Amino acid sequence: MLKRVHFKPSVLPYLLVAPQIIVTLVFFIWPASQALYQSFLLEDAFGLSTQFVWFDNFIELFEDPLYWGTFSKTIFFSFSVAFLSMAIALCLAVMADRVVKGSGVYRTLLIWPYAVAPVVAGALFFFIFNPTLGILPYLLKFLGYNWNHKLNGNEAMALVIFAAAWKQIAYNFLFFLAGLQSIPKSLIEAAAIDGAGPGRRFWTIIFPLLSPTTFFLLVINVVYAFFETFGVIDALTQGGPANSTQILVYKVYSDGFVGLDLGGSAAQSVILMAIVIGLTFVQFRFVEKKVEY
Repeated sequence: MLKRVHFKPSVLPYLLVAPQIIVTLVFFIWPASQALYQSFLLEDAFGLSTQFVWFDNFIELFEDPLYWGTFSKTIFFSFSVAFLSMAIALCLAVMADRVVKGSGVYRTLLIWPYAVAPVVAGALFFFIFNPTLGILPYLLKFLGYNWNHKLNGNEAMALVIFAAAWKQIAYNFLFFLAGLQSIPKSLIEAAAIDGAGPGRRFWTIIFPLLSPTTFFLLVINVVYAFFETFGVIDALTQGGPANSTQILVYKVYSDGFVGLDLGGSAAQSVILMAIVIGLTFVQFRFVEKKVEY
């Protein structure tokens, strides 16, 4: 006969979760509710007068072609960053998993970029790709190509994508390497004995077993590209040239802190939050079905 275990009521569980609940309320729930409330207001630049306008801020955004252009740039930027950073990290993790001698040094060097702040990463690429002082534009001139991301919007977008992806490669590398090391070597050895080549072993055994890690990193990288790349863009292009690199998170800053359109900026932040929640829901609802655990 099974014995049931009963625990006496205690305040200890509530005390243990209280710090996390307080942090969530103070730094997420309260700012989000304030942004939602402010999105229904029309305020002057000095906050001296306030008018409740309901959904006028949202209607004005959806009627603005510049906002829709920023929306499409954000989608392209986010998925480009996620794909590039995850693809490079997976290649590096596969190579690191095969290193026998000096593996600790090799892995440490690959992890270092994760410690760099986004704005510092943007500053590094700013000096490397500077059309006047940068080493890479100087080398590209010998190949007959004049690099100037300050005038060319496509070059500017490519630059911020590469800089943002470079910052995230180390994070993805850690998880991919841990996933590779958790795969039983006996499966790979059995496939090799059966005559499967390295490419076939990777796509039929290794990559499917990495699908939980890949799915997790896909969600993290998309959220990263939507929110945490502000510093990279601000340090590199400030949204230019001609708003060619102005994604949604930078437009929130530009309209709110530079243009002083507080209500419109709050409405944009609410839309941005809804987009990320929607993307995360879609990924968990549909993409996760193809994940093998």
